[in-house]
Amino acid sequence: MESYLNENFNVKSKHSSDEALEKWRDVCGFVKNPKRRFRFTANLPKRYEAAAMRRTNEEKLRVAVLVSKAAFQHIFGVQASDYVVPEEVKAAGFQVCADELGSIVEGHDVKKLKFHGGVDGVAAKLSTSTTNGLTSDTGLLNKRREVYGINKFADAEAKGFWVFVWEALHDMTLMILGVCAFVSLIVGIAMEGWPKGAHGGLGTVVSILLIVFVTATSDYCQSLQFRDLDKEKKKITVQVTRSACRQKMLLYDLLPGDMVHLNIGDQVPADGLFVSGFSVLIDESSLTGESEPVMVNAENPFMLSGTKLQDGSCKMMVTTVGMRTQWGKLMATLSEGGDDETPLQVKLNGVATIIGKVGMFFAVVTSAVMLQGLLISKLREGTIWSWSGNEALQMLEFFAVAVPEGLPLSVTLSLAFSMKKMMNDKALVRHLAACETMGSATSICSDKTGILTTNHMTVVKSCICMGVKEVGNDNKASFCSDIPESAVKLLLQSIFTNTGGEIVSNKDGQREILGTPTETALLEFGLSLGRDSQAERQASKIVKVEPFNSTKKRMGVVLQLPEGGLRAHTKGASEIVLAGCDKVINSNGEVVPLDEKSINHLNATINQFANEALRTLCLAYMELENGFSPDNAIPVSGYTCIGIVGIKDPVCPGVKESVATCRSAGITVRMVTGDNINTAKAIARECGILTDDGITIEGPDFREKSQEEMLTLIPKIQVMARSSPMDKHTLVKQLRTTFDEVVVVTGDGANDAPALWEADIGLAMGIAGTVVAKESADVIILDDNFSTIVTVAKWGRSLYINIQKFAQFQLTMNIVALIVDFSACLTGNAPLTAVQLLWVNMIMDTLGPLALATEPPTDELMKSSPVLKRGKFISNVMWRNILGQSFYQLMVIWYLQAKGEAMFDLDGPDCDLILNTLIFNSFVFCQVFNEISSRNMEQINVFKGILDNYVFVAVLGCTAVFQVIIIELLGTFASTTPLTCSQWFGSVFIGFLGMPIAAILKMIPV
Repeated sequence: MESYLNENFNVKSKHSSDEALEKWRDVCGFVKNPKRRFRFTANLPKRYEAAAMRRTNEEKLRVAVLVSKAAFQHIFGVQASDYVVPEEVKAAGFQVCADELGSIVEGHDVKKLKFHGGVDGVAAKLSTSTTNGLTSDTGLLNKRREVYGINKFADAEAKGFWVFVWEALHDMTLMILGVCAFVSLIVGIAMEGWPKGAHGGLGTVVSILLIVFVTATSDYCQSLQFRDLDKEKKKITVQVTRSACRQKMLLYDLLPGDMVHLNIGDQVPADGLFVSGFSVLIDESSLTGESEPVMVNAENPFMLSGTKLQDGSCKMMVTTVGMRTQWGKLMATLSEGGDDETPLQVKLNGVATIIGKVGMFFAVVTSAVMLQGLLISKLREGTIWSWSGNEALQMLEFFAVAVPEGLPLSVTLSLAFSMKKMMNDKALVRHLAACETMGSATSICSDKTGILTTNHMTVVKSCICMGVKEVGNDNKASFCSDIPESAVKLLLQSIFTNTGGEIVSNKDGQREILGTPTETALLEFGLSLGRDSQAERQASKIVKVEPFNSTKKRMGVVLQLPEGGLRAHTKGASEIVLAGCDKVINSNGEVVPLDEKSINHLNATINQFANEALRTLCLAYMELENGFSPDNAIPVSGYTCIGIVGIKDPVCPGVKESVATCRSAGITVRMVTGDNINTAKAIARECGILTDDGITIEGPDFREKSQEEMLTLIPKIQVMARSSPMDKHTLVKQLRTTFDEVVVVTGDGANDAPALWEADIGLAMGIAGTVVAKESADVIILDDNFSTIVTVAKWGRSLYINIQKFAQFQLTMNIVALIVDFSACLTGNAPLTAVQLLWVNMIMDTLGPLALATEPPTDELMKSSPVLKRGKFISNVMWRNILGQSFYQLMVIWYLQAKGEAMFDLDGPDCDLILNTLIFNSFVFCQVFNEISSRNMEQINVFKGILDNYVFVAVLGCTAVFQVIIIELLGTFASTTPLTCSQWFGSVFIGFLGMPIAAILKMIPV
């Protein structure tokens, strides 16, 4: 079985090829209800449609860019345009319509842009301000929405409950039984009259409707859970200026005329025009397929929705939103393409296919033998032309349990349940397969900042003008008095101008600092010294900005000073920036050469700060006496060191315990950070990551290692410091390919995207993470807490084991039901009727998954090894339990068929009906108690925590109650008869005996 599954039903957890996805669909064979079975699988035709649209976009935009370049070269004056403003647009107070704006940006139409007066002219026609943005007046915003639309993509219409009812009715078995029930109803009424003749047909119809509505309810609830999760995925916030106030706003609330602030790693939220910014590089590959980044500036101001900022920062004016953009149309098509099916979904489809073929063979043979017997009987009795609907039902009832549809559907149910619960535990799953893959995780490569630490940073130490000082609330007043005024001015100029953060006023008029925690800490430090940040920024003109990125590990700015001259400021990783310095400001405020003694003092200070688990930054400046061209890169050497600051970022509570939990669960935790090696080691020790036999290495050393050296080095690496994104990518790739590990990677920046993509499971930070990182990730950790990763791993293991539990339960039921029905070939009559088999089928396909696939995780799961990536899904333990329990149930049913009358002292004309009722009742209660035994496949105590799972208790209770109703009240329809107390006790006791049998089986080693 395993080799067949691996050959035909094998897909990757990420990035599966279309060929692999097509292959298993073709092999599936007979499917009772394709609408249910394939509901939560990828819609490949829609994906092909999206790919064709992307190719069209690529060609269209390439032509647009070429035309715009040609137009730009030949424009000497703006020609008159035949554009006429529509009356409804004029009436709303605007001077340009949505279609015109769309054609300008999407078509990169320089001529039209010039005609409308450039970016400022378009802003005026949109009644907005490039400085203050839109006004927050609700009436004006509503008017703008009516004219230009909203920034939402057209989602597929949500299915209502009755759609799920209709899809449940498409079950082939139910349709056949429904037709037979209808025939039985007509023939029965014609032959025996109403109501006696209608009992058999009505019983089947009611059973079919019950199954349909229970199935539809279960599926509808799943769809609601997936819909809620989908809404969470789309909650993306952007920084916008409205009414002169910076504020966070949901992407869907953007309107044309809004001023959006974008930084490296952000996704462009709508079509728009560049207003101001520096060094902006746009990655348009998601829209056009072009891998070469595009420079955006005043000459080329066109920015397309869905593209990503690869470098730089800017302010953009929104022009076109929602379905008027190419990205909106593409996303609407892509959303219909759905998620890739998970490996477990596909594997269980394979198991269902194998068992379905075997089951169909049994059902066909049994039906043929029964038909032959019936025909011979009718020929003998001379009633060959006299048929009833019940006789037709008897021929087809064996197909009810032939195909175990519940197996693949249990994965979807468990995924929906797990994802909803994980959302409550602060983990938003973006890709379904990540849930189950986490159960196999063997290695976690974690960032330091914001996942192991709190990301709430403050400057606590500094070394300015060669003097080390502690920074605290009690000594801020005296801090500046001990430093020369000239050095203080340079320090504040460096802090307030060379920054990726901003100090703004929020809607309440309160001061707010925006930016990364590092930038926020520095700006708070600058403000605490009692200086005016705005005055400092306005005093100089910014000539060029080079934003921080994790490759250079530094950022820089060039200023034009008010007194004339140019000055460059840089800041970044202390040892990297210090290596570019040749001078330093001494304690007297004088610039002196950086001699060996000074270098040793500064390096010792850096190491001292790092050993105290502080993040260190070096600030430096240089006078550009020979001038500077904005087209050139900011110099990296020749600087004067202003000083070094030490920033405290405390370790998150509970991290040490979580790391210990991972270690006991067979998961290796590695820290991969861009920080100083001593800082990284100090934090790693505090977290319990770095042990005595572990290795700490720096990125530059790691990337110089040969493949042979890496084979011995990588298993021992516990901390990698000063790493670049490609170092992280290399480590992940080596762990996955060379060491065959299942790797989890955390990331928050745009440069982490390759590693997140390469990893088996990519985890992005929900608070600190950029949109690019989140788009590349499989799971978003909403609280940026390492403990949440451990919770995700626990849920992954729980999901896999829950589905194994259900598979064990259903396969036992399948084997017994099929063999019992096949035995009808020998005995001449089947012990279970169509209605009874339909009830069994509902326990097997709907109620069973509800009970077993929704078990919550326990702490015990993290005390065992990870689930093997290539391990057998149906393990030896499962086969032991399945075969042992099946043997017991078959022996019981056959014994009851042979000796049941004597055992229960049955006599009289109804003894056959009572015996069949006892067999049916015993069989159902065998499943009820087997369901309890299946809660733990190896432990004898299966009652632990049973009351914590209210779904399990409710399903078990409902099954038992409805079984009583079928036996005692619905006998006419279900072909049963009420039982005495002793008969009830006997049949329930037979079912209960399955539990001690299961306990004995668990003692048998396999």
